[in-house]
Amino acid sequence: MEEKDSGRMVRRRKKYIMWMLFSAVFLWGLYFAEASGVRKARAQELWVSGACAWRGRPEAEKTVEQGLFRAVDVQSLSGQAEGEVRRQYEEYQNGFASIKYRADISACGFQMIEEQIFPVRMRQFGDVSVIPAFDERYNRLALFFAAKDGTIVYKTEELETNHCSRGELRQPTQGISAISLQDVDGDARMDIVLITVCEGADGAYKVGDVLFQDVWGTGFYRDYRISEKINRFGMNKSIELITAFVKDGASTEFLYTAATLDELLENGFRIIMEQYYPRNFEKLGRLQVVPGTFRIADYDVFMVYLVNAEGYIVANLQPMGHFDNLYALKGISCRDIDGDGLKDIIILARYSYATGENQLIVQTDYTVYYQRTAGFSADTQIKEWYPCSEEETMEGLVEKAREYWGWKSEQ
Repeated sequence: MEEKDSGRMVRRRKKYIMWMLFSAVFLWGLYFAEASGVRKARAQELWVSGACAWRGRPEAEKTVEQGLFRAVDVQSLSGQAEGEVRRQYEEYQNGFASIKYRADISACGFQMIEEQIFPVRMRQFGDVSVIPAFDERYNRLALFFAAKDGTIVYKTEELETNHCSRGELRQPTQGISAISLQDVDGDARMDIVLITVCEGADGAYKVGDVLFQDVWGTGFYRDYRISEKINRFGMNKSIELITAFVKDGASTEFLYTAATLDELLENGFRIIMEQYYPRNFEKLGRLQVVPGTFRIADYDVFMVYLVNAEGYIVANLQPMGHFDNLYALKGISCRDIDGDGLKDIIILARYSYATGENQLIVQTDYTVYYQRTAGFSADTQIKEWYPCSEEETMEGLVEKAREYWGWKSEQ
């Protein structure tokens, strides 16, 4: 009897082990099917890391080795449209690759920006000329490095401005706003700080970028993380702002990521006390209106926060837009503008910005934010109907904004 029981237990164990093995194989198969794309991407990343290490670059600075150009997205196209995109991309790529001498630049469809040509010293090649050139067919910018005999010793179009429209050949780049050659990472090699102007649905905007000279002095590379932060956190307005971030470590990032008012103050945010007051907002409760600035590279970056009783930031408003600097805050008003019974916010201020000729311009501007269930929404249309004047007052602006929504004039 004991032998029979022992035999049954052995068979049960075998069945249990086989079932466990089958389950493990099945689950591993699912994982392999779902994660194969991730592993493929990781394998490519490791290959890039190895290529960067071979060229004397740290892994964090990998961007160029994935190919001369990032792939144009043709997955969503089909038939004739896909064929045309591939043809245009290959034509552009082959044209860029064929440029060997300075004279080839114009012959291959690039227009040299003569006023932005500068000399730079590269460790491997000595003094060369940096030649920015613009492809007007697809609004793409490229940098060519020409020796004294006209030979192109290095070239790149791996620039942030060429990736504003991800996965597309045609880009919104309109031209160069500023370019500077200086050592920004302290390695005694000249680097390139570049700002371009692009055209978007909401008007013109700037794109900042930094190209570091590699350890061998044979070329330049980008750290995509640096470029991403420069543009994401508004540090692309001037060469001084970019170098303050890259060279000195100053950053506006905390203005966009802080969770509490204390965190803002600890990082150097200064409250404008004249407009610092509490208000009751119907959907969001009683909040403190906290306008203020953060100074970086001689610029005052202006933000307005709404903070609850516990000190947590409920919303942050960014009224500066494309302007470089807050010149003076004229007022903040919390009143119902659009007639829905909820308090909205109007911010009126004077801002400054520098032109391409380094001329300082001061301009009065305003922003209207409408209270909604989940926060505040900026009005993007009202300025077309009513562009304010330099003598604008808050009382007059509120009257005009309410009139825009059909309110009868109180005057």
